[in-house]
Amino acid sequence: MVTFQNDWDALLGPEFQKEYYLRLREFLKKEYAGQAVYPPMQDIFSAFRYTPYGGTKALILGQDPYHQPGQAHGLCFSVRAGVPLPPSLQNIFKELRDDAGVLPPPSGELTAWAKEGVLLLNTTLTVRQGQPMSHAGQGWEILTDHVIRLLDQSSQPVVFLLWGSHARAKKALVQNPRHLVLEAVHPSPLSAYQGFFGCRHFSKTNDFLRESGREPINWHALHECP
Repeated sequence: MVTFQNDWDALLGPEFQKEYYLRLREFLKKEYAGQAVYPPMQDIFSAFRYTPYGGTKALILGQDPYHQPGQAHGLCFSVRAGVPLPPSLQNIFKELRDDAGVLPPPSGELTAWAKEGVLLLNTTLTVRQGQPMSHAGQGWEILTDHVIRLLDQSSQPVVFLLWGSHARAKKALVQNPRHLVLEAVHPSPLSAYQGFFGCRHFSKTNDFLRESGREPINWHALHECP
């Protein structure tokens, strides 16, 4: 039984009883038993455990987890402390420095942001080692689309940060004008210079939150003790 110990339990509990999720669960049992799959099973839902629904101020949407050993731990773009920074995360930190004045943090672990109210969600929550998008189309997207719709229904303003064509395709799920959608190309080396660098999404997010009466996100939290 999946539990989060916060308000996601009531919101997502019914989804875990639906036929699509029960099929996905059986698929995952076989995959974890017979393949190297990431993140570790206990970390699949880390994004929801760290960031309650009512505390979500911003959503950063990734595609699927890192597919090499020791990287993925349930938060999009994040890697555990001590793991070399993937290129996209290096570029995120460059924009963070140029936009918000946050120096590169000591590691690529973004848990502190999750605790600040940034839901670090992938559209597909698991992947086979060395096979990107190998778990796409198995049912995860039904669940994560539902999460985006739930956030759209939030009575509190939320910022949706959509980087890259895959994430930007989810824009249609955000209908409520109380929210802010920020779009840019993906931070990967292939596209970062085509509009990710200079997008100023970190400062724009906090400007919007302040104007909406919400506490801004402490992007510097990556430098603070857990």
